[in-house]
Amino acid sequence: MAKKPIKETIHAKGLVISIYTEDFQNEFISLTDIARYKSDEPKDVIKNWMRSKDTIEFLGLWEQLHNDGFKGVEFDSFRK
Repeated sequence: MAKKPIKETIHAKGLVISIYTEDFQNEFISLTDIARYKSDEPKDVIKNWMRSKDTIEFLGLWEQLHNDGFKGVEFDSFRK
């Protein structure tokens, strides 16, 4: 049976931002909560952020560093 993620919160600029963890070593911050700072429609903020060239470059680098199965050649076609 999988562990249920534990939810903690931090407060920044008047927003409550959720942090999820299962082992207190690998934490995940809610991007949706952060995007609410910019808009009441956080999905649109995230959608635009995910399309930016810098974000795509960052995600590619992250995968290179942390994913042994990362296929750089396939990512190149996605990046373009």
